[in-house]
Amino acid sequence: MNCSLAFASIVTLLSFVVASPVHAERGRDVIGNVTVTVLHATNEAPRPLGSATKELDVETAGKLRKEPRLTFTNYRVVGSDQKPLYRSYENWAQPFPQSDEVLLRFEAQARPSKEVTRLDMELWLSRKKILKTGAALSADKPLYILGPAWRGGNMILIVSLIPNATPVPSVKP
Repeated sequence: MNCSLAFASIVTLLSFVVASPVHAERGRDVIGNVTVTVLHATNEAPRPLGSATKELDVETAGKLRKEPRLTFTNYRVVGSDQKPLYRSYENWAQPFPQSDEVLLRFEAQARPSKEVTRLDMELWLSRKKILKTGAALSADKPLYILGPAWRGGNMILIVSLIPNATPVPSVKP
């Protein structure tokens, strides 16, 4: 085989490999979405917490009041974020855009079933990890986390899962 024929074969092979579609790695498949909502809860009159806050819906407030440790007079939604849940990668929810005051790190522990998805979660406040836990989430049962005293009340986080019926492959840019 002469040198020019070998070179042409290599170039042809390389152009085929480069031109063929690149499949994203399976670990980056999106298997659901996680929503994190931060509430400010108090038994006193609600304090001014910014113009973006709003009152919590009546149904969710009723669910919170059924749990004695989460019973407060006033609940205000102060931030929310929704992020994809990858099959094998961690992700961070940032309920306050442009601020790292409250962050939630989460990743799937194992392959999700139709009923439940197990997550590793970490709650970070002002760049300090204050909670590390595993949780089993299902679509119809959000996780309520009573946080620390915060801004003259208490912080409550609501973590909920919106599962995908089938994993959605990620697309590389």
